[in-house]
Amino acid sequence: MPTTPHKILTKTAEAPAAALGRAVLMTQIVREAGENNPVIKKGRDYWLMLGPGLTTGASDDDPSGIATYSQTGAQFGFGLLWLAPWTFPLMAAIQEMCARIGLVTGRGLAGNIRVFYNKRVLYFCTILLFAANTFNIGADLGAMAKAVQLIQPKLSFGWLVVSMAVFSLLLQIFTPYVRYAKYLKWLALILLSYILSAVLAHPNWHQVLSNGFIPHLEFTKEQILLVCAILGTTISPYLFFWQTSQEVEEQVLEGKVTLHDRRHTEASEVKSMRIDVWTGMFLSNLVMFFIIAATGAILYPHGIHEIKTAAQAAEALRPFAGNATYFLFAIGLIGTGLLAIPVLAGSSSYALAESLRWKEGLYRDLGQAKAFYGVIIISMIVGLGINFIGLDPIKALIYAAIANAIVAPVVIFFIVRISSSHKFMGGWANKKSTTFVGWIVFALMAAAAIAAIYALF
Repeated sequence: MPTTPHKILTKTAEAPAAALGRAVLMTQIVREAGENNPVIKKGRDYWLMLGPGLTTGASDDDPSGIATYSQTGAQFGFGLLWLAPWTFPLMAAIQEMCARIGLVTGRGLAGNIRVFYNKRVLYFCTILLFAANTFNIGADLGAMAKAVQLIQPKLSFGWLVVSMAVFSLLLQIFTPYVRYAKYLKWLALILLSYILSAVLAHPNWHQVLSNGFIPHLEFTKEQILLVCAILGTTISPYLFFWQTSQEVEEQVLEGKVTLHDRRHTEASEVKSMRIDVWTGMFLSNLVMFFIIAATGAILYPHGIHEIKTAAQAAEALRPFAGNATYFLFAIGLIGTGLLAIPVLAGSSSYALAESLRWKEGLYRDLGQAKAFYGVIIISMIVGLGINFIGLDPIKALIYAAIANAIVAPVVIFFIVRISSSHKFMGGWANKKSTTFVGWIVFALMAAAAIAAIYALF
């Protein structure tokens, strides 16, 4: 019996409904399977626990940092690969102190320094931080535009830089913090592209592992400069301010709006924070390890020892490692730039707002915190302008490195002092072993600052 038009229409209408019903049923089955499977449940709980620590660690691998790691591998092969595992616990220890300060005191890092220590020192550090971050933003915007041109060469560099700056700025200003934090969290996964690109480059893993953990230095000027650059890129001041303030943002998101409410810290909160921070820092240094391994295995043996930008590293890898590595490297640059630029601009804004007692926080809208968002806007505009005034991005990064070299040890001094003080932190003050590690990092960064400034001048 032939099918009537009415039946055809009925079946057509019923099909989407049936498909939707099957989709809902499958979603319910998957959810129930997850509840019954302890591995899936633990994985989901672990992911939900991650937040500010993950995004802070991931933002450390910005395009400028990737260029530094690429140059390290190209110039010295696997010679400095050991820096990735050795800087991990030092970086994680400082970032954990920052997160704990924010969690326990309910204030950002600059706010705590302003209350308990010398304001003039804070103002000096904040101005240098703003300058360093702005130079970095400019360099990262340029690197992202170059990365897009690696995929679509016909697109205009100027148009790309402006578009990316505007897009990033609109997200920071008009996206509610709860949604924005989720974007940053998922964006952190773009770093996996660098791990995959290194695997596809097929390095000699026996040589990688044999050189990856035993420290050795030649004490040449070039090597010392690169070590200082890696330390400055890895243990960077903007991460300190962002990490502390993000812990406060998370508390506000949980309903702890007043300073009094935020000072009630539970042991479970500190435990979750530590897992989050150490995971983020591990991811950051794991990516550093794989980038140095890939460029050390491919570029160094082929005599390519000079890499000035991350985009140049991708181009240099392509003839030897293939298109897959090339495209993954380029995509990673775009993603890490989108992640790092808000952190750079935001950390400057947190530091300035807390120093000058302005209303601050991404949980506030533009009308509630005009000065806070004003700093973000100025940072982005000046950073954007750097790409059009003829300033070499490498020189911009050198200026940023000098500013960071001066700021880092000073801020670390305050971080260790505050986090180890029972007066400020109560029962959540540092253990003696943690304080000892903190002072080691302080001494290391002070030495690196002196060495970098001496070598540059």
